[in-house]
Amino acid sequence: MKNKGLILIIIIVACIAALFLMPGTKSYEKIASIGQPAPEFEYPDSNGKLWKLSDLRGKVVFINFWATWCTTCKAEMPHKEALFEKLKDEPFQMLGMLFRDDPANLADYYKTQKVSPPTLISPNNESAKIFGITGVPETFIIDKEGIVREKIVGAREWDVEGTIELITKWL
Repeated sequence: MKNKGLILIIIIVACIAALFLMPGTKSYEKIASIGQPAPEFEYPDSNGKLWKLSDLRGKVVFINFWATWCTTCKAEMPHKEALFEKLKDEPFQMLGMLFRDDPANLADYYKTQKVSPPTLISPNNESAKIFGITGVPETFIIDKEGIVREKIVGAREWDVEGTIELITKWL
């Protein structure tokens, strides 16, 4: 009986030690929050072009996290396309950010769905972690100075007046 107690204590200590010694998950000092500077990133798009958030200062940046498997994202896509067209001559940059999806799926998706804005590929969903994404679609509006101004969870009809104003008020 005494040995069982000792063995149990050793197992508990070993488990606690393993938790502290395991290769940990990366901790993020900065997660996107409204009113705070957006976390810096640099990711390639589906064509290989690198996009760095700080290079977009002076523009309002619309970042939409989406996935090819997401039916809500697919329904939202034509509204994003209409917004993209409406604001193409403004200091505005729309970016898609692929979420928990294989970039190889994009080619087939593009055959059935028009996607004009660049879709960024974030290794290991790093971008989702720094932006605190819980699901898709989620959208962030970042002002010309790089401050997160809006976080929208869920799909929107981006081409209707009230929703467009979420962006144009920052132009």
